[in-house]
Amino acid sequence: MSIDSTRYPRLSRIDTPADLRRFDEAELPAIAQELRAYLIESVGRSGGHFGAGLGVVELTVALHWLYETPVDQLVWDVGHQTYPHKILTGRRDRIHTVKQKDGVAPFPKREESEYDTFGVGHSSTSISAALGMAIALQQGGDPDRAAVPKVVAVIGDGAMTAGMAYEALNHAGGMDDEPNLLVILNDNRMSISEAVGGVTKMLGRLTGSATLNKLREGGKKLLGDKNKPPARFVRRWEEHWKGMFVPSTLFEEMGFHYTGPIDGHDLPALLNALKTLKTLKGPQLLHVITTKGKGYELAEGDQIGYHAVGPFDPSKGLVAKPGAKKPTYTDVFGDWLCDMAAAEPRLLGITPAMREGSGLVRYSREYPERYFDVAIAEQHAVTLAAGMATQGAKPVVAIYSTFLQRGYDQLVHDVATQKLDVLFAIDRGGVVGPDGATHAGNLDLSYLRCVPHMLVMAPADENECRQMLSTGFRHEGPAAVRYPRGTGPGVAVGTDLDTLPIGKAQLRRSGGPVALLAFGATVAAAEQVGAELGLTVVNMRFVKPLDRALVLELAKTHEGFVTIEDNVVAGGAGSAVSELLNAEDVLLPVLQLGLPDAFQHHASREDLLAEAGIDAAGIRAAVLRRWPQLVATDGGLSRAAGA
Repeated sequence: MSIDSTRYPRLSRIDTPADLRRFDEAELPAIAQELRAYLIESVGRSGGHFGAGLGVVELTVALHWLYETPVDQLVWDVGHQTYPHKILTGRRDRIHTVKQKDGVAPFPKREESEYDTFGVGHSSTSISAALGMAIALQQGGDPDRAAVPKVVAVIGDGAMTAGMAYEALNHAGGMDDEPNLLVILNDNRMSISEAVGGVTKMLGRLTGSATLNKLREGGKKLLGDKNKPPARFVRRWEEHWKGMFVPSTLFEEMGFHYTGPIDGHDLPALLNALKTLKTLKGPQLLHVITTKGKGYELAEGDQIGYHAVGPFDPSKGLVAKPGAKKPTYTDVFGDWLCDMAAAEPRLLGITPAMREGSGLVRYSREYPERYFDVAIAEQHAVTLAAGMATQGAKPVVAIYSTFLQRGYDQLVHDVATQKLDVLFAIDRGGVVGPDGATHAGNLDLSYLRCVPHMLVMAPADENECRQMLSTGFRHEGPAAVRYPRGTGPGVAVGTDLDTLPIGKAQLRRSGGPVALLAFGATVAAAEQVGAELGLTVVNMRFVKPLDRALVLELAKTHEGFVTIEDNVVAGGAGSAVSELLNAEDVLLPVLQLGLPDAFQHHASREDLLAEAGIDAAGIRAAVLRRWPQLVATDGGLSRAAGA
């Protein structure tokens, strides 16, 4: 999409930040205005993350104008703030392809641009990464450079609620050889939902003191070495004095020079603050206040709804599509949670800042005293559930597959080793699609099935998802139900809370001579291929424990197995089948179909399933390649003549 130079006379001349730096400072507000308008137009056409980018337009312009990017390093956190950054760094005319196959990545990606200094999809990584960059640059300085490059971490959208951010702050602020690092806290009071927790409340009370900052810098020059007694005394005195004006000196206590808060949409004020901070040594923190969705009234009024959007007409805003909506797996979980909560008063629901995405909106309203949003703190969410379980509660942790990776040690160490009664409702399992590798749920069956005491289930349809949630909840010990993004095959969902017999698969079709053993979302495609080729089809249901009896019985009557899963082949559900056969000394060919040993790029879920060969066409082709002596007939699969 070529930019219209008549509507965007300045932005159309900016292909790189070097072009931006050719403009006078007085023109930057007009550039910001054009950038915001272009972002609204582009995302309206393509869909994508919306509100967060609108909130950092002025900040993005200021940083790329003032710093010599890409030599100076900008580290963004979280990644959905970066659409304005991408527009200014050579991807302006392709931004409308964001999230599409072969299009612009939705998050910073090092392979895509030298301006994307650190890849990110999860939150709260920027300070650690930026500190590592600053240390490496200071220790291994390039003698050909006049000065060591600057490093700036921009952390926002609730990312400061995660423990990893404070681990990095603690390290940076406590180093004897102070790193030259600027952390910009983009404080918009939001993550995807409203930001929660004590840190958010504390930030809401902070006020800046320009006078104090001037006194502080003057005192540092006058007193000299910070480790000498006079400087140490004045530093402690300053912290107590500042506490009279600022309700919390958290960042100062951690060793950062705090500046702010300032209006993040006041471009002249931003530039003045950044110009000063650029000259200072040591760890600095600039606190800016922004509005998510700034400049688009509808997004400012509905910051949750406009966090990420599909294509829409900016003149009209988001419009609900008419007709009955097919329930997603997330909807199935949300309804089940409320129904089970009504029947079981011990149920407690936990989410790490994903109320909307994980389907807990209704539950949070109907059972507010039993709803716990712990902010972006997956590790805490899992151990919180473990603590609850020790006291007889029945916690349910609603979490995306990709985010459970961040709480894996806690799942193993705090839940599984103690056999605690925690149910993990794992959304976005398997291929997710447009959000790319960082958000894919491709690894969970592998990392769950190797954990002792875990019950691991994958539903083939919506109603089975509900039954499995009840099964995991009633099970004594840790359990996981892993389900995909979006809708299923359209099976009607019941209203009861029935359970399934643990470890029992479902024979969907009898045939031969090959059996398709399908797990979770791949069952529908397997059934289609089974019907076309006359094969046996099994809905395996349980990844752990496997239906040992059925697998061994089928091994006696079939010439081969095909295992199918939307998980990496390595260590996945198919590996469990092969391990069982090997342990029982059963020699049987097993073709394991699943996701590749690679991080998949961003594309539609359908495209990625097809590329991996686990859609119906791919499964059928793989079966016929593996057993070439078999040929397709109208009546199913039979041996070729003379075979």
